[in-house]
Amino acid sequence: MTDRVRDVYVVDAVRTPIGRYGGALSGVRPDDLAAGVLRALVDRSPALDPSCIDDVIFGNANGAGEDNRDVARMAVLLAGLPVTVPGATVNRLCGSGMEAVVQAARAVALGDASVAVAGGVESMTRAPWVLPKPDRAFPAGHQELHSTTLGWRMVNPRMPAQWTIPLGESAELIADKYHITRQEQDAFALASHQKAAGAWKAGAYDAEVVPVDGVELTRDEGIRDNTSLEALARLKPVFRPGGTATAGNSSPLNDGATALLLADEAGLAAIGREPLARIRASAVTGIEPQYFGLAPVEAIRKVLAKADRDFDDLHTVELNEAYAAQALGCLAGLPELDPAVVNPRGGAIALGHPLGASGARITGSVAHQLAAAGSGTGLAALCIGVGQGIALVLER
Repeated sequence: MTDRVRDVYVVDAVRTPIGRYGGALSGVRPDDLAAGVLRALVDRSPALDPSCIDDVIFGNANGAGEDNRDVARMAVLLAGLPVTVPGATVNRLCGSGMEAVVQAARAVALGDASVAVAGGVESMTRAPWVLPKPDRAFPAGHQELHSTTLGWRMVNPRMPAQWTIPLGESAELIADKYHITRQEQDAFALASHQKAAGAWKAGAYDAEVVPVDGVELTRDEGIRDNTSLEALARLKPVFRPGGTATAGNSSPLNDGATALLLADEAGLAAIGREPLARIRASAVTGIEPQYFGLAPVEAIRKVLAKADRDFDDLHTVELNEAYAAQALGCLAGLPELDPAVVNPRGGAIALGHPLGASGARITGSVAHQLAAAGSGTGLAALCIGVGQGIALVLER
């Protein structure tokens, strides 16, 4: 331990291209996805002695399949790092990747680590079906399988029914609350695709995206360059008859992984690189589960207060787009936030939302954006199923 809180720097951040459900990354195990970004991250800092990495913390929202038994530690071993490098896996659902960054940063800040890796991984394609054990031996009846890809499953009957509604119905509730129209949601989704396609064309993601071995995927697979308001308008609501949330204005199911290299000043000197950004503050909040999509509102206010910053100080904001209605609801709840600085390179509706990786992805994206700008303050935030929000402030 140390007698002072240390500054924590984001030295580098990498991620895979994000694959569609059943798409280009469907043949890659999640532990291999995690190992790939971990290996790439280490290789990009030749002066870094891998044995000096004090811990590797990864977020993962499933853990029931090939990502079982601590996928962070599995990634360390599969990446060929020294067996002395430890690893731990954390789960805060959609916020897992950011939670990993927060926990690793906290260890560095308190002197428990000098160099750490944080990240996240998810293969929603390869998420397994699970079969609960029967209440008694040798049951004669049928048994129910549960998909672990997304959402509520094997729900405790003591949970109030309004808390355990489908995630998409939560988006509909937010649309009702803020009178967000279908047209507004479709326009938001279109802008996400347009910004993402433009960012890729301009080379904005070249500094952070690394290839996946054996896979021909050079950019995020879900971006639809040629979509239009007319095409989006033809899609039917999928969560509520006569509703407004569709497959086109919701984030898809995805596969991908992200890793960030964090260090204090001593670690930074040993690595010999200029950092992308510094982590200033983080915050988590809770809310009624059926309105989980609005949880970033208070998380953002809380983290800005902790960072002693205001909305006018923000140069870029990455707000994870679980649903267009959810993101628009957050913007409605944050009138001080300039929408022009939100998701300038596109968001999860276009890029994708591999649950355990997304929080690390948007944190790394903010760090790269600040490095490209040369200075400034950035913020990343996500909503989390079961009613939580998480946010983080970085600066350069």
